[in-house]
Parts: sequence; structure tokens; C-alpha cells
Amino acid sequence: MPKIKLGLLVNPIAGMGGRVGLKGTDGEAYYLALKKGAKPVTPGRALEFLNTLEANIDLYIAPGPMGEKIAKKSKHSNDVVKVVGMLKSEKTTAEDTRRIAKQMMEEGIDLLVFVGGDGTARDIVDAIDQKQLTLGIPSGVKMYSAVFAVNPVAAARIVEAFAEGRTTETLAEVLDIDEEAYRRNELKVRLYGYLKIPVVVGLVQASKEPSAGLEEEEENKKAIARRIVEEMEPDTLYILGAGTTVKAIADELGVEKTLLGIDAVYNGKVIGKDLDEKGILKLLEKYPKAKIIVTPIGGQGFIFGRGNQQISPEVIRKVGKKNIIIIATRKKVDELDALRVDTGDSKVDEMLKGYVRVVIDYHEDLMMKIL
Repeated sequence: MPKIKLGLLVNPIAGMGGRVGLKGTDGEAYYLALKKGAKPVTPGRALEFLNTLEANIDLYIAPGPMGEKIAKKSKHSNDVVKVVGMLKSEKTTAEDTRRIAKQMMEEGIDLLVFVGGDGTARDIVDAIDQKQLTLGIPSGVKMYSAVFAVNPVAAARIVEAFAEGRTTETLAEVLDIDEEAYRRNELKVRLYGYLKIPVVVGLVQASKEPSAGLEEEEENKKAIARRIVEEMEPDTLYILGAGTTVKAIADELGVEKTLLGIDAVYNGKVIGKDLDEKGILKLLEKYPKAKIIVTPIGGQGFIFGRGNQQISPEVIRKVGKKNIIIIATRKKVDELDALRVDTGDSKVDEMLKGYVRVVIDYHEDLMMKIL
């Protein structure tokens, strides 16, 4: 296999807000995440990528927690050619990401792999725009942009294909999500820019498609909600995922729903709002009979691992695959080739894979495959 010069840059704080329900880690949210007991996400994702990667590489890495420490623990520790750049303090910043990304490009790398979320992708755009081939490993909270592989293993497969000349190149959207508005239950998304990425069909995620809000689709959501409410079992905890399709269920029940968060309903009443992972697990101790209701992200198909990390692998294990209810409008499923999961736990991902039933209308279900 031909040798390539691979750059690796890790945002060590990306994704920490997910399980603790903060919907991001920008700004002061990082310190709040620490207070709530959040643990780093990106080191494990970066290590999974490196230990899966079979390509012949010269590895250029960012210093300290931004890549160096992780690479030394990986099977590619002997492939490290150079540590690029320096950190000004122990707490890394967006400026570090931008500066080191630019320095890596100046080293003449063939491909820059970054580990983080949409905020990290925006920093890469600011630093190098479309001058350098890049690829994101998803490790943030939302990851609505189209520059990410579907998971760390897929990223490794893309890099291998790139090394063998089997990839195509495209300009992929980087979306700007207002995290402060997101925490206020508002979704404000705009196109921030583009990055040039290598593509292997099926291994790169699409950008999030916004809900159309058409009258026909809204009626479809209401029909799905009526069906779900009529089939709700007594004395059962219902964990309601994010999104407007799930919110329609709360509307049908006549209760309030956190649009972009995770709520819990028991016998028609809300008993938990905007829950984090610990809050959900605490409820499951009290109410072991439980079901999870989720809807895929439009255009991407993810039911777990994008914007709902509060429903963690441990939560999913406790509830069980048979107690997961997936709902989606006809328009949404028409735009998807499959459903996807990226929980951060490969065993849970494997457990969830296979064909599942999706409720798409009052009298209609559809079998779809989870990849």
C-alpha cells in the first residue's frame, strides 16, 4: 500500500456536553460539563480510528491532548514523524485548532483528519478553507455537517481507500449551529462554508435536512402521534427523544416537550424534562418497564449518537432493543437509504443493527435496516 502523509488533530473537549444534556461544549458550557461529571469523548474515538487503520502512513500529529498522547497509545505510535505546533496552555482553544491545522497544511500532508464536532469543522474552515483535503471523525454532540465519516471505523476505511486511490473528492457542507439558541430549545442552522473531503459511498454522512414544515407532513406527524398515544401501555416509562416528530406525541398527550432535549412520560404525565444520562438512569431504577421513542435525523438517518447522547449505551442496554420505537414521516424515510447508529459503544451498535419496524403513519409501518 502506498505511504501517505496523514495529519491528525483532536479537539479534546468536543462532545463532552452530550451525555450531561448540555447540547454542546462551546464557551462556558465546557466548565458546566466538568461540574456535571462529563468525561472526554474524543480520545477514545481517535484511538479507535488509529487502531482500526491499516494504511501505510507517516503521521503528523498535534501536540499533547490534541493528538500526541493518543497516538503514543495506538498501534501507529512508531509511524509518528512529527509533532506539529505548540500549545500555549493546558486548556486548548479554537485558536490552537486553527493555528495547528494551518501548520499541518504547510507540512505538505496529503490528508488532515480532525476529531470533533461542527464547531471544530468551522475552525478548520477558518484555517484552511478548501485548500487541504480533510475528513472529520464525529465526536461532538450534534454533527449536522457533511464532512464527517459515519463513525471512527468508517473514517479508517476511507483513509485506506484514499491511500489506494479509490476515493473521489467533493466539497462538503459545514453548518453553523447557534449553541446558545440550541440550549434554549431553538434550532438555528446556517451554511458556514465548505471543506474538501475524500468520499467512499456509504461511509460519509450527509448534512442534516431541516424539517420542511409542509401541511401534509405536519398531518403525517399528528397521525403518527395518535397511533403511538393509543398504543401506549400503562405503568410504562416512555423516554421521548428530540425532534418535531416526537414532539407531536407530547402535543397529542397535551403536555410540554423539550424540542431538542430528552423528556420522560409516565401514564400521560411528564416526570422528567431535558434529562441528562444520569437523570434517565435514575428514572429507569424506579420505572424498569420502559420504552424509548426516537426519530431519525433528516438526511442522515441517525437514531442514536447525534444530538441525543443522553440516551447512552447503558440506557439502551437497560431498555432493550425490542422496546425502542422508531417513528418517521413518509417524506423523511423517502430521503433515507437506511437508518444508522453511532452510540460510541461498538457492542451496542452491533446489537442495534438489522431490520427494524418504523411507524410512518396511523395505519402504516415500514421495515428499514439499521447499518
